[in-house]
Order: sequence, then structure tokens, then C-alpha cells
Amino acid sequence: MTDDADLRFHDKVALDEIELYAEVLSAVAAADRPLTIAELDEVLGLRPPEGASAQAG
Repeated sequence: MTDDADLRFHDKVALDEIELYAEVLSAVAAADRPLTIAELDEVLGLRPPEGASAQAG
């Protein structure tokens, strides 16, 4: 069987999901305890970092 897949093709959504997963794994590895929901949201970019101004810029 031959593999005719175009290896130059990338699934942007899948690559973005892999990147987010890697960021969460890195945060978990660096923590000395389970992460809170707020910390996970911060890692995923769903809320600004702790201590950041609500109106940055």
C-alpha cells in the first residue's frame, strides 16, 4: 500500500489543541500541587494573569 498523504498539510485546529495541551502539561509539571480552575484558565488564556491590571495598555 502506498501512502499518498501530503505531509505539508497541517490541521490548524489540531495543532492549536496540541499547543494548549502542552502548555497545560508544562504548568502542571511546574506546580507543586494540583492547579486551581483559575490557574488552568490563566494557562489556557481564558483570563488575565494574577495581578495583571484589568485595563492593561
